[in-house]
Amino acid sequence: MKEAGDPRATKEERFRSLYDAQYASISSYVRRRVTGWDGDVPDIVAEVFAVTWRRFDDVPAPPEGRLWLYGVARRVVGRHQRASTRRRRLHARLVAEPLESPGQVSLLNSGQSRVQLAINSLGARDQEVLRLVLWEELSHAEAARVLGCSVNAVGLRLKRAKNRVRAELLIASGPPRPIHLIQDHAF
Repeated sequence: MKEAGDPRATKEERFRSLYDAQYASISSYVRRRVTGWDGDVPDIVAEVFAVTWRRFDDVPAPPEGRLWLYGVARRVVGRHQRASTRRRRLHARLVAEPLESPGQVSLLNSGQSRVQLAINSLGARDQEVLRLVLWEELSHAEAARVLGCSVNAVGLRLKRAKNRVRAELLIASGPPRPIHLIQDHAF
């Protein structure tokens, strides 16, 4: 196999060489930073090398390539930590909502079913914008980057999706209790 710095080496050979040389370092780096959720380490490391493959033309020649990988790993770990924090906050909000009576439980369950049916009635793009902004708590700018559209398009899609969900809920049974969930970004 040709070395990573050899100009005759193919992209795959250079990537494999970098991967083999740096996998242990990057894996250790990630493992030290994700205490408490070690099960995510292989996925995070895989994501680091997936980014590296996609951006391989940007990877500097050795030995600077290792530092570049650490930068990628830092950003990927940060994204995973933010996502974990969002999940914990959502879980805490959902657990904190008191249920007053068994009757309310069935109303809530039927309300959740109506909300889910209303969301399912949307087109795929509208469902995704709702999920990114409301569930993943991404800003409009972040959602625009994920969706590959403008910030204005995200705002318009989100407004349209919310209005359609509200309309579906109103048609189903008058103003149902879960409408506040749409406004509070909690469904």
